Order: sequence, then structure tokens, then C-alpha cells
Amino acid sequence: MSPEKTLEVELLGVLEGDKVVLDKVLFIEDDENTLIGDPLINGAKVTATSLGDFKGDKVTVFKYKAKVRYRKKTGHRQTFTRLTVNEIIKPKE
Repeated sequence: MSPEKTLEVELLGVLEGDKVVLDKVLFIEDDENTLIGDPLINGAKVTATSLGDFKGDKVTVFKYKAKVRYRKKTGHRQTFTRLTVNEIIKPKE
């Protein structure tokens, strides 16, 4: 198995260090073969460990209407959960 991979997903609401099982797997690829779901791969799971929550980059929202002096500037920072993938479980064939 390849070295552990870190990824960011939308906020899951789990504590740092907790184990997470993701059972909605769409695609699995390794050196020999590729599995593509239709839309999901039945029986496939990904186990991961939470590394905590963090905020993403700030997105600036600027609303403007010409000739009426309307300007509104706001921003937004999305909260994500960082995961480390421990194991990818393929379905039994």
C-alpha cells in the first residue's frame, strides 16, 4: 500500500484523532486495475483518521450595480476537516 495520504473534506463534525469510515466510494485506482462505480462501488470503504478542523482560504464576494451607487463587499471562509487515509478496502469479488 502507498504511503498515507492527507485530504480535506467538508466539515464532518468529528474530533481530532477519531477514526472515520467513508463508505460512499466512487473510484479506486491502483497499479494493476481501476474500479469505477455506477455511481458507487458496493462494498468498498475508506478508513481515515481526523487531523482536526481548519478554515479554507477567504472568498471575497463583491456585489455592484452600475449607476445607483450600490456596492457591498463581504467575505466567507469555509470550514473543512483534514483526514489522513489509513486504508482503502476493496469489495470482495
